[in-house]
Amino acid sequence: MRQKWADEGDTPDYRFSLANERTFLAWIRTALAFLAAAIGLDQLAPNLVEPPIRVGISAALCALAAYFSFVSYVRWRKNEIAMRHQRPLTYTKHLTGISVIMLLLGVTLGIIVVI
Repeated sequence: MRQKWADEGDTPDYRFSLANERTFLAWIRTALAFLAAAIGLDQLAPNLVEPPIRVGISAALCALAAYFSFVSYVRWRKNEIAMRHQRPLTYTKHLTGISVIMLLLGVTLGIIVVI
């Protein structure tokens, strides 16, 4: 089912549409990596930390994967609509939050591995 906004405005240059799609796919690839990390931590490292901590970190990684998937679609759609109406593309506000979360996860997992 084709969405209504897809018929609005002018069709953008295919190079820009493909670049937008590549960015979307990069976000999806990141989400898949987070899911793989969550499953790997939970299933392949049962003795790394206590089960509640391991499950909590795995659940957080799964939640981040879902969040990345949602944000990637919203960003792709917003950029596609902007291109169709010759409006400037907006920058995502999520990058700072994602960077902070990545930093916290990296530090947490680093501490767990060292201890």
